[in-house]
This record gives sequence, structure tokens and C-alpha cells, in this order.
Amino acid sequence: MSSTETQVSLNQSFANLKANLCQQIIGQESLVDRLIIALLADGHLIVEGAPGLAKTRAINALSKGIEGDFHRIQFTPDLLPADLTGTEIYRPQDGSFRFEKGPLFHNLILADEINRAPAKVQSALLEAMAERQVTVGSQTYKLPPLFLVMATQNPIEQEGTYPLPEAQLDRFLMHVKVDYPDAAAEAQILKLTRAEAHKAYQDEASIDLTQEDLFEARDQVLDIHMSEELENYIIQLIVNTRDTAKIDKELDRWLDYGASPRATISLDRCARASAWLAGRDYVTPEDIQDMAFDILRHRLILTYEAEAEGVNTDMVIERLIQVTPIA
Repeated sequence: MSSTETQVSLNQSFANLKANLCQQIIGQESLVDRLIIALLADGHLIVEGAPGLAKTRAINALSKGIEGDFHRIQFTPDLLPADLTGTEIYRPQDGSFRFEKGPLFHNLILADEINRAPAKVQSALLEAMAERQVTVGSQTYKLPPLFLVMATQNPIEQEGTYPLPEAQLDRFLMHVKVDYPDAAAEAQILKLTRAEAHKAYQDEASIDLTQEDLFEARDQVLDIHMSEELENYIIQLIVNTRDTAKIDKELDRWLDYGASPRATISLDRCARASAWLAGRDYVTPEDIQDMAFDILRHRLILTYEAEAEGVNTDMVIERLIQVTPIA
């Protein structure tokens, strides 16, 4: 099979996966799309939304459509780093210690309400995300090659939470906001839940994609053509979040700190993944602009003046796109 035929075949497999997920996760097509892009870009995402919006269901359904196992971790104030990484277990029969792996050694992780746990637990997770390994005592253990974390935050309740510092948020590839479905989608949700409740058992979804397929798709994403002008456009978008005084008076009033080089890398990877999913072998400005919101949302720090005026990060990103020309 030629490389073009392989790409078409993989594109179709991912399209089938997305269609299957959208049948199970109704009204949240954007979340499904971002989950698949995170898989292709080999990154992690933080999802913000009210309870009951199918965040857990989405990543669980994804794990059944690919070759990988899923584990949910409920973050609570009494959680310890060892509850994530694992710990050394003493064996009295021979006086030795054996490492018992923790939940991080799964492929797909849901870190539910990550801001409910103290900073040392958040740091253990974020270190695993960045280094793809955990260290217990003097030993270092590699995590699986396929490793994706979806962390959630509840935007409603803020009492008893430990907000993630900006430097830690920067390690997430994307920050995705999930909103309520519309009335038509909610009617479909009712029908789906009734149909599922009628079943005596749930049929296991067949695996559509192997890990080998996924790694091959990631290589194809990296080979997607991006013109020099669009590479410069990505760089200029990120640089403009730092040198606001030279660009626009409104941005200068609204932005306190801009995005790091991680944002440039993330926007490049995600724009390529978006183009590949669309069945193209080249990136368009629309791919970049569409992904810019999820890439920059958690990386920009607004001024007190912006917050007082009711300006949010999405408004800032929209303004950023308006004032940054495509060369």
C-alpha cells in the first residue's frame, strides 16, 4: 500500500472513530474533536465545564475505540502523590521491596477535578505528563508510549480548591471549554439514555485503531505541509502576546503576560493535526486560527484592568487574530 493510500485509510479510520464517539457523546462534537487532536499531537488537555456534560463519558468511550486502557482518578484533598505513581510494597517473606504501579501506568487518564488536590499531587501528575516517567525512591519507571491525560475543572465551585499555577497549566497542550448542549441535542440524549437503559448489558465497542495505527498517524501529521508564511504567522501570533505595546493599544491594556514557546510548538502540532483530520496534506490559516483559542486560553495572564472591564481570554485571542496579519 502506498503512503497516500495509507493516509487515506487512516483518515477514514479516524473519521469512523469520531462518528462513533459523536453518536455516544451528543452535543459535544468540539470536545470529541479536541480529544482526537490531542491524541494525534501527543499532548494532554484540561477541560473546563459544569458537571454532567459527558466529560468522563467522552474519554471512556475513546478508550474503547482505540487499543488502550482507561483509568479515572478522582482528585480529593486527601490524595497523596503515591496514590498516582504507585509505591514500594514490603515483602516480609524475603525482606525485599516490590514496586506496585499506580493508576498513572494506564494509557488514558481522567484526572477528575484536578484543582481539588493539593499542589504536591498536582506536581506528581504534571511531572509524569512532561517527563513520561515517574520516580519512586531511587528508581525511575517509564510510562506507556501512549499516554494521554484529560484533566477536568469545575468552573462553578471554587471553595476548597487549589488552582493550578500558570507554569503548570502551560504543560497542557489545550484548555477546552465545554458548554451545555442545545435543546435538540438534549432530546437526543434522552433517547440515547433510554435505549441504553433498556439493554440488559452493554455491548463492548470494537477497537477501531491499534496503537501502531495511532503512531503511524502521528508521523503523518508531522509530515503535513506548512508554508513558511504560515510558520511565521504562528510565531508572530505568539510573539504578539508578549510585545503588545508595539502591536495594539487594547492588547497592551488587557495582557499582563504572554505565551511561552510551548504555545508555538503546540499551535504548530495542533494545526497540522486539524488539517490531517480534514483530509488535507497542507495547513490553512483557518486551521491555525481555529486552534489558537484552545492553545492560548490557559497561557495568557490578563491585567486587572481587563478583568474589571469583563474582558476574558477568548476576547483577547479574538483581538490578537484581528491585529496579526498573515504575511
